[in-house]
Amino acid sequence: MSRPRSDRTVRSEPRFGYEDLAGFISVMTGDEKHSHAATSTLDVIWTPYDRILDIDPDNPGAPDRDRFYLSKGHGPMAYYAVLTAKGFLEPKDLESFGSYDSILGHHPDRNLVPGVKISSGSLGHGLALAVGATIGMGITGRAGRVFCLLGDGELEEGSNHEAIALAGRLGLFRLTVIVIDNRSSLLGWLGGIAGRFEVEGWTAATVDGRDHDDIERGVAVLPTRLIPLRTIQPDRVIEQDVLSMGRDLRRRRCRRSNGRPPHPPLPHPHPQRRLLPTQRQTRRTGHHK
Repeated sequence: MSRPRSDRTVRSEPRFGYEDLAGFISVMTGDEKHSHAATSTLDVIWTPYDRILDIDPDNPGAPDRDRFYLSKGHGPMAYYAVLTAKGFLEPKDLESFGSYDSILGHHPDRNLVPGVKISSGSLGHGLALAVGATIGMGITGRAGRVFCLLGDGELEEGSNHEAIALAGRLGLFRLTVIVIDNRSSLLGWLGGIAGRFEVEGWTAATVDGRDHDDIERGVAVLPTRLIPLRTIQPDRVIEQDVLSMGRDLRRRRCRRSNGRPPHPPLPHPHPQRRLLPTQRQTRRTGHHK
């Protein structure tokens, strides 16, 4: 189900389409080592900008606009190409990509690039910023939604796990996270990426990251559920979509408030290193007997 278009924003007629993106990307040279990182995000950036996001290049600072945060800031060529197709940049801007006096660096800069909302490239910051923006918009009564795109590798950064847990506790239903699964994480997650979010109370769906209709179905969810997460796997087709609701936070809190731990205590990793009572006393007082 597509999200209804808002009447509050007058959109400019698009000058370019999806078929122009490859040509735009080919103009930007000098960062070939991140070309795969760029192309893996192309469709999942294009689809929200083309079908979902409520933004207007003629009024990019509208207070009730949607926000798109590219946390996966390495290799932003696809991002710049989409911004060009949607009227935030001019095609001639792409020719100076990466040069000293260009506004288009190898990491997007919010102070230089029209339409860019966060300066990214130092991985692991985007989701925490998106959580903060969502909270702030709720406090100020703004109507927009926040979308954040991450890579599966940067998801291992500790700041992401804190943001995932906080967003789940607060029920930030206007926050949508898209995770590109390129199988580049070092450790992985038990139950997959979707499971990492679901255990914190998120709603998750796994979609084909090259199918625009599938991406739209996964991302354009009306904000009536607990936080939607979208796990995108761009290199393989998922034959069956998976959509499961997160746990009921109130029920979980009741279970935790009954005085019993939710799980049995884990064994000490180094039982031989446990301190005896007399040793603990010595450590606290600093006196040796």
